[in-house]
Amino acid sequence: MWWRGAVIYQIYPRSFYDANQDGIGDLPGIISKLDYIASLGVDAIWISPFFKSPMKDFGYDISDYREIDPIFGTLADFDELVIKAHALGIKIMIDQVLSHTSDQHQWFIDSREDQTNDKADWYVWSDAKEDGTAPNNWLSIFGGTGWTWEPRRQQYYLHNFLTSQPDLNFHNPDVRQAVLDNIEFWLKRGVDGFRLDAINFCYHDAQLRDNPAKAKELRTSIGFDEKNPYAYQYHYYNNTQDENLGFMEDIRTLLNEYPGTVALGEISSEDSLKTMAEYTQGEHRLHMGYSFDLLTDNFSASYIKQVVQNLESRVLDGWPCWSISNHDVERVVTRWGGFNSKDFAKMLYAMISSLRGSVCSYQGEELGLNEADIAFEDIQDPYGITFWPQFKGRDGCRTPHPWQHNAINAGFSEGKPWLPVSNEHFAKSVDVQDDAVDSVLNSYRNFNRWRKDQPALRYGDINFIDTAEPLLAFVRQYQGEQLLVCFNFSEQSQIVALSSLTPASDSLTVLSDHKLISATITDGVLELPPFGCFYSKL
Repeated sequence: MWWRGAVIYQIYPRSFYDANQDGIGDLPGIISKLDYIASLGVDAIWISPFFKSPMKDFGYDISDYREIDPIFGTLADFDELVIKAHALGIKIMIDQVLSHTSDQHQWFIDSREDQTNDKADWYVWSDAKEDGTAPNNWLSIFGGTGWTWEPRRQQYYLHNFLTSQPDLNFHNPDVRQAVLDNIEFWLKRGVDGFRLDAINFCYHDAQLRDNPAKAKELRTSIGFDEKNPYAYQYHYYNNTQDENLGFMEDIRTLLNEYPGTVALGEISSEDSLKTMAEYTQGEHRLHMGYSFDLLTDNFSASYIKQVVQNLESRVLDGWPCWSISNHDVERVVTRWGGFNSKDFAKMLYAMISSLRGSVCSYQGEELGLNEADIAFEDIQDPYGITFWPQFKGRDGCRTPHPWQHNAINAGFSEGKPWLPVSNEHFAKSVDVQDDAVDSVLNSYRNFNRWRKDQPALRYGDINFIDTAEPLLAFVRQYQGEQLLVCFNFSEQSQIVALSSLTPASDSLTVLSDHKLISATITDGVLELPPFGCFYSKL
């Protein structure tokens, strides 16, 4: 099971590298950088959508699941990517956006024509209420009602996201089978797994019951801004339905026909950790799940401990995948304190890679990139345009990957990039960090190599130790080996008695070849420098 304890490097193809110099990254660009990716020591890459799409939501609105959008390349490019990545020992995972399509998908074009065509029941359609209003109170994450009127059918259709992203009707067995057939198309092309976008949104309540209101004091949110009216409801009926578990089992049955392949589900529900536990239960559902619980603004040792322990108490036989950055949230070094420091970035990556589970690491995380400041006139994200200025959208984490500090657009493209390169990112370019021994990039590479020789970190159980803020401490245990781990989340040195961390404080074997900023021990006292780390065998 290669995926257990794996590091999965997420590539946002629009912003990784532009091989044809038109300002948008592409599959040939990824191919040309495979040696770089291999140098990172990651196990797999997950590529965000590159399928044919009108790009209203930058690829998460798919109009043909079996075609590459021309801006990204061709199927021949994808086949070459798979072959060359596999030759370098890199697994390939791709996004699958199953709950909805683009309104330009042929299925929807047919479905919207009338109420009697072959695809009439492939999307979620409903009559208006007597007064002409929407069937119920469901909302879109991107703002406003989750229903749009279609004059051809004289009915409303459901969209949990943009109006151009109509929801498929998974209560129809023909839809389920067509979706599974699309997944198998890519399995036959040699992919090693899938990241399943918004996977708990596939099914809706067939009775279309209203979501109940959420009291103002309870309007916290994970995965969207709490000023968004979406936070005003409990989303009991527009997603996370019991029927979805059967569909997870269908996906797993299909993947079992292709040994070694894996499904990773993205889950955002009213209780995401509970849903993760359900979706990864046993060997008949998803292999892994991840939630937005560590993609929030919350950052403290106690919060991370709480999230992990909560999951551990629920996911008894499932396997988590942790992430602190992706294409939907503010970059972590900015979101978790704004230190914009090399040592902070190094410590955060070591921390997330030391929890029990696999890791999704977003491009630029290995460079310690901070969130880019995007002017309103440069914003591309429809989410940000709608909610500006309260929420500036997701473009700040999607800016082009910087490759060369002294090249136009930091070496990403000679054409005008689809988003501007951050001025701050030139100094953090790959070429600058490549030769710097203490760079975030080389720390990332070294830690991944070191971690592969630490089975307790990759596969072991986890047990937390009671420590005061800002220290996070735990023990990883695997096949008789125990590893004591401790992190300092602050800019100030911290001192703690070793005896408070372990009764075996006199027989520690301190590990230092991870080359992180390491703690020192004097007379039984552990001193962790700012953003320091401590690893020791017990």
